[in-house]
Amino acid sequence: MYAVIETGGKQYRVEVGTELEVELLEVSPGDAITLDRVLLVADGDTAEIGRPLVENASVAAQVLRQARGEKLINFKYGPKTRRRVKKGHRQELTVLRISDIVLGGRSAAADAAKAAEAKLTERQRLEDAARRQAEADAALAAKLTPATPKAEKASKAGKAEATPRAKAAKADKAEAPAKAVAAKASSTKTTTKAPAKAASSDAKAAADKPKRPRATKKDE
Repeated sequence: MYAVIETGGKQYRVEVGTELEVELLEVSPGDAITLDRVLLVADGDTAEIGRPLVENASVAAQVLRQARGEKLINFKYGPKTRRRVKKGHRQELTVLRISDIVLGGRSAAADAAKAAEAKLTERQRLEDAARRQAEADAALAAKLTPATPKAEKASKAGKAEATPRAKAAKADKAEAPAKAVAAKASSTKTTTKAPAKAASSDAKAAADKPKRPRATKKDE
């Protein structure tokens, strides 16, 4: 649904949600106003044309802000008279957002809200149907692809090989303390034998050393 309104001596084609700049109005930002000068209201193939205004029709708008238009330059000059006049102008504007169009008790904003709700409901319905279909496909795939005999045999063989290895590892772990004790004892025995061997070698060296002859009175 759209409408043609008149304000500030100009006509505008508007819909719900349209933002437009109109001639300055004595309003404040945030105010809600109603534009009564509605020249035409159309909905699909039907249209209401005013003579000059449409009866029981109004357009509601929200004031966003007050603004100023672009600067316009007005330059006048007179030939052979040395007359030059230059002026600048910026039009004061009011920015509006159309919130609703009403014709004979029918609201365009309410119709748009119902359409959006119906669209959302349809989307949710499609999403639920897609989710149910995906769950059914997953269940069917799991049912049609059971574990193969080769895979079962391979898993059993792997378990059988893992058991002897685990037993051997456990036995090595149990024998580790005994091996450590034996290694310690052997190292102690080696250290005790070393000093005895050193003493015997010193005695043998002393026995092999030649004896010094003793001097007597006869030799003197």
